Amino acid sequence: MRYLLLLALAAAACQTKPTQETADARPAAPLRNTRWVPREIAGQPVATPENTREPYLLLRPEGPAEGNAGCNRFRGEATVEGTADLRFGPLMTTRMACPALATETAFSHALEQTQHYRISGDTLRLYDAGNGLLA
Repeated sequence: MRYLLLLALAAAACQTKPTQETADARPAAPLRNTRWVPREIAGQPVATPENTREPYLLLRPEGPAEGNAGCNRFRGEATVEGTADLRFGPLMTTRMACPALATETAFSHALEQTQHYRISGDTLRLYDAGNGLLA
């Protein structure tokens, strides 16, 4: 299953943007073993330029976080504590030459700053230490 990472991260399969009311009414997607696709990072919509891959985040059950930031792949530790705390350890990335790095840089920065999360339906929101919305 693929879901949107509302950094915002939410459901990629949905063609319409869910309202907060309908997102909260759906059962929450599991944090782990769900492919989260960013649709918004730091208040900006995520664009996938030509010749780049769709960015995503996947937290493996009992394992690392991995994904693609748009051009380069990444993998590293994800620590989940309780029902709302999430932190990413150092993420190792490939270093390919990429035509556009804006999305990649913003996505990587959001993951590095993540301290908390909230899932509403098929939308994952990531927050920094001050509860500021990252994605």
